Amino acid sequence: MPRTLRSPRQKALVALLIEQWKKSGLTQAQLAKRLRRYQSFVATVESGQRRIDVIEFLDLAEAIGFDPIDAIKKLRASVRSP
Repeated sequence: MPRTLRSPRQKALVALLIEQWKKSGLTQAQLAKRLRRYQSFVATVESGQRRIDVIEFLDLAEAIGFDPIDAIKKLRASVRSP
């Protein structure tokens, strides 16, 4: 299984995170503060330059305010593995 920043599933994950984040109305700085991370971390996630691990995904979901289980179901339905 190739690990790439440009895989369809990685792109779909970033798109899902951005969609939920924009719905929340949080700025990069506000989200970074909730995550106790630097704003540059949020910027690299948003730009797709950083892979997201499961723990980071859960932290992002909590900080943004969406259900990670529902998000994974949506992601799985939209992009099936080859």
